[in-house]
Amino acid sequence: MAKLKKIRIFFCAKLQATLMAILGLIAGMIYSVGGLIWELVAGIPLNLGTILAFAALLGMPALFAMVGFATGGISALLYNRATLWIEGMEIDLDHDLILKNEENDLK
Repeated sequence: MAKLKKIRIFFCAKLQATLMAILGLIAGMIYSVGGLIWELVAGIPLNLGTILAFAALLGMPALFAMVGFATGGISALLYNRATLWIEGMEIDLDHDLILKNEENDLK
């Protein structure tokens, strides 16, 4: 078992922002297409609200990414501070893969 002592804050923030942006895109598609289908099924004429709902395809991924970046950075910072008092998270690594990569780096 290896111990994870530190997480790079900017890397964690970028990773979380990317994952949240993908989730925001999925949520935006559900919101905009769902609203369009609802109005077509209900017989309501398309209006400005429908057009603005399609702006969610741009707005929701951007908003989700900003929140993900902030929460990813904060969580990495908190983890790094917590490891000052605790030993860190135990993770199981494939040691053979690590040794092969180290051997390739030395060549």
